Amino acid sequence: MTTILLINPNTSARSTDMMVSIARPLLPAGIEIVGTSATRGAAMILDEETLAEAADEVIRIGAERAGSCHAIIVAAFGNPGASRLREILSIPVVGIGEAAMREAASGDRRFGVATTTPDLVRSIEAGVHDLGLAGHFTGVRVPEGDPLAFAADPVAQDIGLAEAATACVETDGAEVVVIGGGPLSDTAARLRTRLRHSIVEPLPAAIQTLMRRLAKPKMLAVL
Repeated sequence: MTTILLINPNTSARSTDMMVSIARPLLPAGIEIVGTSATRGAAMILDEETLAEAADEVIRIGAERAGSCHAIIVAAFGNPGASRLREILSIPVVGIGEAAMREAASGDRRFGVATTTPDLVRSIEAGVHDLGLAGHFTGVRVPEGDPLAFAADPVAQDIGLAEAATACVETDGAEVVVIGGGPLSDTAARLRTRLRHSIVEPLPAAIQTLMRRLAKPKMLAVL
């Protein structure tokens, strides 16, 4: 059995369970996913300070658990600790933000990001540039309101992010919209079916990326 470890960089077990429940049906037979939450840090990553704190926790968890899994998903849009884990581990490590942005830009498409955390906009923009995707990027849209209030009210969160996604397309010229956040995975899944706009869900994007990477050794072995 191949095991994927999903690391939730925040301390919310509810968010971890939600993301695992979304990821599990996307996996083929013979691959399982297990989730773990940060034990230190914020219940929800809201700014660059808590994002940096989360990176240390992700690195600690990944290093401790690498021997019991075959791949790791870093389930926060800012990919905290993902690059460092790739440096120290031999197994595939994918951040949901980087996977989503690469999928969104595929086919030379222009993409925007809709999220609920205004204090992370600068880090999202930096992440786009680090991936070399600035030429495809139309910007970030954030609905007015408190991120924690949105998290406590799924209906309001869906409405706010739907409006932000629509602005990405109709005002900024995006061809596809990424819903930017691990804890927003359930909203992303709902919006993908409700909106006429093309929506990229970060967690499924990370799963698809890992499936391709895990398949390569098997393909080489067959050849």
